[in-house]
Amino acid sequence: MESGMPLSGRQRALIRESWQRVSGSPEQHGLVLFTRLFDLDPDLLPLFQYNCKQFSSPQECLSAPEFLDHVRKVMLVIDAAVSHLENLSCLEEYLCNLGKKHQAVGVKVESFSTVGESLLYMLEKCLGTAFSSDVQEAWSKFYGAVVKAMRQGWDTLPEGD
Repeated sequence: MESGMPLSGRQRALIRESWQRVSGSPEQHGLVLFTRLFDLDPDLLPLFQYNCKQFSSPQECLSAPEFLDHVRKVMLVIDAAVSHLENLSCLEEYLCNLGKKHQAVGVKVESFSTVGESLLYMLEKCLGTAFSSDVQEAWSKFYGAVVKAMRQGWDTLPEGD
């Protein structure tokens, strides 16, 4: 997430503007994101266990208070990244550690593409006609930079950990 991030000033403005419209209802919009995520990859459901409880369905998971806390945290991370669009490198260590945490609970790097697809779906559903191809491209590049930083968490763990 070096300063040479491939986002133009216009793309940063599009991200900020679209996020402002979404961030007012983070739990509601986060649930759209995770509902889509489980639709696309139901095998991710077992990764969400709280107090050793296994959810029998995505609906059960999506309504659990512990999961709703996770939804709020995910939306806060997106909010922090949007707030630091001019200088994402200041979040690099945080995102790297977040990557390590996700790896530790069994998330596969490949799942981030499904999360990205779910994020774009949520933005499209929440923004309606304001979700243009320019907005989609800006968010795709932005999400790619965030994932790149999180992947460093995978790359820094020794084999076998």
